[in-house]
Amino acid sequence: MKQDIDIKTADGIAKAAIFRPDNGTSVEHGVVLYMDAMGPRAALDDMAQRLANAGYIVLLPDLFYRFGVYGPFDGGAFGNPASRETIMTMLRGTTQEMTKVDSAAFLDALSAAGAKGAAGVVGYCMGGGRALTAAATYPDRIAAAASFHGGNLASDAEDSPHRLAAKIKARVYVGVAGVDNSFPPEQSARLAEALRTGGVDHTIENYVGMAHGWTVPDHGVYDEIGAERHWKRLLNLFEEALM
Repeated sequence: MKQDIDIKTADGIAKAAIFRPDNGTSVEHGVVLYMDAMGPRAALDDMAQRLANAGYIVLLPDLFYRFGVYGPFDGGAFGNPASRETIMTMLRGTTQEMTKVDSAAFLDALSAAGAKGAAGVVGYCMGGGRALTAAATYPDRIAAAASFHGGNLASDAEDSPHRLAAKIKARVYVGVAGVDNSFPPEQSARLAEALRTGGVDHTIENYVGMAHGWTVPDHGVYDEIGAERHWKRLLNLFEEALM
């Protein structure tokens, strides 16, 4: 069941949606789903609802809310030059720092929706790094963090998530596309070392043969077998860390 809400942040009002199990089951564990670069849409709604049906209150916020109305886009939007430029403008204009600050409001919204205890976070594409950054920024509020085909998780940038690894208390899972220019092998090794030296309980798994975006149903490289494997890993992580 989907409920559209508005979340007051330091910079304005973020549109978001709360998802609960379709069967009306009462649940109390919360999860924030950080979107990919194409923004909230039917495909992400379906993913959020599937996660909710597994026993969670799920929040799907619009990270690009500062830009007002845009799109809608789908997983193939990067193939259109005009759409790609619009998306990249919003992506460049929505920094990790912005999402880090916003995440306090997101977690508060989960609590207001009835979520109790520490939350889980999961991010896809651009959302992957933001999920890890949130886990480091709010270590006492986030108990599990997952990234799937997340880009630039261990780059040279000052806001690269790997620099915050030592602050993470959550259990971490990173699912990596077999070949992904946004997260090459040297970054994977750098992230692994940062998590290891930071004492983080973590797993980094390479999905051989999968392309960046393989988990999202409306993406051109969607792979059903790989997506189902991702669901198994994600639900196992949350069951062990949150339940």
